Amino acid sequence: MKLEFKNVLPYPLVDYKHDKQSVWSSEFKIEFPQKVLLNASSGKGKSTFINTVFGLRKDYSGEIIWDGKNIAEFGMNDWTNLRRDTFSVVFQDLQLFPELTIWENLELKNALTNHKTAAEIQVMLSLLGIGDRKDQITKTLSLGQQQRVAIIRALLQPFKLLLMDEPFSHLDENNAALALDLIAAETDMNNAGFILSSLGSTHGFKYDSELKL
Repeated sequence: MKLEFKNVLPYPLVDYKHDKQSVWSSEFKIEFPQKVLLNASSGKGKSTFINTVFGLRKDYSGEIIWDGKNIAEFGMNDWTNLRRDTFSVVFQDLQLFPELTIWENLELKNALTNHKTAAEIQVMLSLLGIGDRKDQITKTLSLGQQQRVAIIRALLQPFKLLLMDEPFSHLDENNAALALDLIAAETDMNNAGFILSSLGSTHGFKYDSELKL
């Protein structure tokens, strides 16, 4: 599995001055299962990067190639299949259903592929310290608890690339470490890689390469 950028530049970032090391307007390749840190200060385009690779944004010049195919040429069915079987994501704004319980949010995702059993999901919740809250309405959770739900939800499908947009911004070091252990175990189980965006903190995780914006 390989991701290639060929002189990609999002239109909203055209007027920004980018460092020579920036991925924007450059060429690079990532072969998975690599674990990649996407490191940048606020406003440099981390969410734009994640959403563009995931196919939610198309406002850019250049080419993004996934396994030899330009993603600009993918149709709706291509994206549906990729997002079900190959790409998974933790959005910065989480995109949980606030009126549903934790369990209902997770059950909806898992039902698409039946990737995990109910017992396995319960183990994940317990590992991240929210096992006793599965029937709680999501909007009543703290942001840190919601982040943990979003992380678990992203792991409830097969994937080769896990995209994570500042997934630990509301977690303390202990909870971030627990989440990272779970993410590492699941990516290894799927023989997958990940791209994790951060404002600078690595939270102690070991990565194979680093991208800068």
